[in-house]
Amino acid sequence: MSLLAAHLVSLQLSLSCCWALSCHNTESSPDFSLPGDYLLAGLFPLHSDCPGVRRRPMVTLCDRPNSFNGHGYHLFQAMRFGIEEINNSTTLLPNVTLGYQLYDVCSESANVYATLNVLSTLGTHHIEIQADPSHYSPAALAVIGPDTTNHAATAAALLSPFLVPVLLEQIRKVNFLLHEDTVIFNDNGDPLSGYDIIAWDWSGPKWTFRVIGSSTWPPVQLDINKTKIRWHGEDNQVPESVCSSNCLEGHQRVVVGFYHCCFECVPCEAGTFLNKSDLHSCQPCGKEEWAPEGSESCFLRTVVFLTWHEPISWVLLAANTLLLLLVAGTAGLFAWHLDTPVVRSAGGRLCFFMLGSLAGGSCGLYGFFGEPTLATCLLRQGLFALGFAIFLSCLTIRSFQLVFIFKFSAKVPTFYQAWVQNHGPRLFVVISSMAQLLICVTWLAVWTPLPTREYQRFPQLVVLDCTEANSPGFMVAFAYNGLLSVSAFACSYLGKDLPENYNEAKCVTFSLLLNFVSWIGFFTTASVYQGKYLPAVNVLAALSSLSSGFSGYFLPKCYVILCRPDLNSTEHFQASIQDYTRRCGST
Repeated sequence: MSLLAAHLVSLQLSLSCCWALSCHNTESSPDFSLPGDYLLAGLFPLHSDCPGVRRRPMVTLCDRPNSFNGHGYHLFQAMRFGIEEINNSTTLLPNVTLGYQLYDVCSESANVYATLNVLSTLGTHHIEIQADPSHYSPAALAVIGPDTTNHAATAAALLSPFLVPVLLEQIRKVNFLLHEDTVIFNDNGDPLSGYDIIAWDWSGPKWTFRVIGSSTWPPVQLDINKTKIRWHGEDNQVPESVCSSNCLEGHQRVVVGFYHCCFECVPCEAGTFLNKSDLHSCQPCGKEEWAPEGSESCFLRTVVFLTWHEPISWVLLAANTLLLLLVAGTAGLFAWHLDTPVVRSAGGRLCFFMLGSLAGGSCGLYGFFGEPTLATCLLRQGLFALGFAIFLSCLTIRSFQLVFIFKFSAKVPTFYQAWVQNHGPRLFVVISSMAQLLICVTWLAVWTPLPTREYQRFPQLVVLDCTEANSPGFMVAFAYNGLLSVSAFACSYLGKDLPENYNEAKCVTFSLLLNFVSWIGFFTTASVYQGKYLPAVNVLAALSSLSSGFSGYFLPKCYVILCRPDLNSTEHFQASIQDYTRRCGST
């Protein structure tokens, strides 16, 4: 009862609205009605609705100029024809006359009025609200229409509380002859007779109808003679019904709306391709493949690494080999002049240790060329880091020892004596070198550099490289060498006023500054470039460090030995020391 009460309340509201809108003053034409024992109501749009935006409820007048609706008029005439055929038949509903009341439902307001008029009691314009709707007798027994969803939903909401049916229940029992054809319906109200399929033929001066097929059941059968169909085009070609034209190669179809024939063409993204077996989605390429935007196939990536035969490799290899030859020649030169003052002041036999460390670091640079392997990844950075650390340790202790001898030995003789007796320089070099060795071993054991294939940097390339660049071990080893460089720079700067033959401040300072600049340039480049030539930049930075260290410390001494033998004498060194002593005494 609560549902029925809600319907009744809504009906009362509809009645109030209809009264307020003066719907009750509308009169129907006599051509729209036919008296009879039983009335059927027809709701058809004989006129179109008034276009425009409505900001308040208003009544739409149906009989307006230029608003005739041919479709609604055909429905209207079909109902009149059907009822008249039944009334004129002696076999259909004998002794019963059907009447009709037809309404023009051009708008929602007209639809509401027509529905309420159908529900009014016969001969009045009133609707009685009763508790039991089965006892209520409206003017019409059934309603045919409206033919639109919105109007039908409104009519159904008003009719359903009064149990008025959108179809006659007795239609299932109908069985009659109409123009020599039997009219019969199944349980669903669908006709069981057949149809002729006709087409308009406009080839002549007048339009004619041509039968091109038929539909019969049961059983369901559809026959169409395609040769009788006349298409509007050249040579009677069948027109194509397409929403979107075919896409270009490498463009996928993105369906727009509900129909697969309506789509937009979107190019496949880079790294994907369009397989012709599925035109609606792009497929990703394999890991070793790549594809440009809008591609129908994938291509093999090019494997790149710093090869031995590239011009930049030849330049770097030649420079590194030249450095090794110079180191070997310097070692031979120092061995030949081992007892001369220049070699002794440079460190004596310690010079061979320094030259050997430079050679070891230089040999590690060959591991940057060619396809990376486990052996080259393990040795190339480790050999350089350890070799350069040994050289910096020797350079630091050599500079420190000269400063200590000339400036502090007389002031703290006990400490100096202990330093000499306990082999302080050798001990420092061993400890410092072992520290870097421990760092390198830990680095190679924990963060082992491995050959890797890099796919993210360049879509069409596979870059072969080692994984050491961003590992913590590499950064610690580099930081340790940086600390040794700063220490060597500080000790060399403190000895800037030492005797000329022992004053290495200018050359060492220059070489260490070049070392700093080289590695700053490398890390700056590595932050913005990750291509195949990054190992070449690494080799250039390492080679600059080794070359600057060798040139700053050993080349001046080689020059004295080869070109100025007069300066490589005990007398000259003693004179230089005496001059330094006089200058210190005067100050």
